[in-house]
Amino acid sequence: MTQLQAINIAKVTTIVALLVPALVLGLESERVAIYLALHISYCLWWLLEEVLFPWRTTQLFTEVVGPPQAVAVVLYVGVFYALPGWLAMANPVPIGPVTIALGLSLYIFGSLLNTAADVQKGTAKVLGATLVADGAWRRVRHVNYLGDLLRYSSFAVIAGSPWAWLLPASVLALYLPRMIGKEASMAERYPGFEAYRQSSWWLLPGLI
Repeated sequence: MTQLQAINIAKVTTIVALLVPALVLGLESERVAIYLALHISYCLWWLLEEVLFPWRTTQLFTEVVGPPQAVAVVLYVGVFYALPGWLAMANPVPIGPVTIALGLSLYIFGSLLNTAADVQKGTAKVLGATLVADGAWRRVRHVNYLGDLLRYSSFAVIAGSPWAWLLPASVLALYLPRMIGKEASMAERYPGFEAYRQSSWWLLPGLI
């Protein structure tokens, strides 16, 4: 089993982990309804992407994992990722319009950034490109991760609990070593990387 296959199982697990308690507790809460719409649509899109873009199976998370690693992936990506949803279900405070607007904005822009960046780079690699430094990647070198972090932050905003921020915080902690490793790898492999690095931001435009 590859990491990607384990993540696919985890996404299905998240859907079940969110839907079952929501159906048991009822869907009268506007906060819960919005949260489920966002998180479940993201999980379904993740699974659909593999059908729309078959190159994902050869480019993303191709490392083979054993049963212990696969279980760890499902527990983290499948179960822990549902935490903000459970917190949303436990939150009795009505969700306000500003919170809805902020959460939806983060989700939409995060999803667009992540999808556009992944599709651009994946397609470019299939066509034989080396360093992808234009389009969505022109100004931010890890724009796909930025999109992901915005999307996971939207879940925390909609949940309305400080504990929900454990999810985007843990994702950031997971991504940091990946980004550092990719920077080092690109510097070694691509002669034009230094010029690209000088003309772009690492993760947040205008900050880092």
